[in-house]
Amino acid sequence: MNIQPATLSDQTQIKELHLSAFGEEENELVAQLAVELLSEPEVHALVATMDENIVGYAAFSPVRIEKHPDYRGYILGPLAVHPGFQKSGIGSALVNQGLEHLQKEHTDFVLVYGDPEYYGRFGFLVEPAESFIPPFKLEHPFGWQVIVWNPAASSPCQVRCVEPLNDPGLW
Repeated sequence: MNIQPATLSDQTQIKELHLSAFGEEENELVAQLAVELLSEPEVHALVATMDENIVGYAAFSPVRIEKHPDYRGYILGPLAVHPGFQKSGIGSALVNQGLEHLQKEHTDFVLVYGDPEYYGRFGFLVEPAESFIPPFKLEHPFGWQVIVWNPAASSPCQVRCVEPLNDPGLW
């Protein structure tokens, strides 16, 4: 397996990956999001490949804090692994590589909206995320989590996302 930055030329495979990895009720929405994020200049998107086929994808999109524009934050999502390769460590490798990159870049915090049991193993926590007000009402508030590398960045604040994430249907 090889992990590398995603490019615009990966759009078709990334869309197909998300269509196969997510259920029918959300796969089109998440596939479109993944493709749109490729056009955002500050998004750190990664793909995992095997034999030149994309089998995994993770996007880390910048978020802004209204009261503290100098804080650097990101949100992880979407994360997808082809159904035939799930539970083989690809998702973990993508998350770990993305987090390592962001920490080296002096990122203050990383948010995620997902399963606490899965993301907790990377250090994401639910309780500190309560200080970060999401851009929309969450369908599953227990899934809002954060890793804080700069404690000063965790005072109560409103989170703003890149345009592709500004869809209430994603939250």
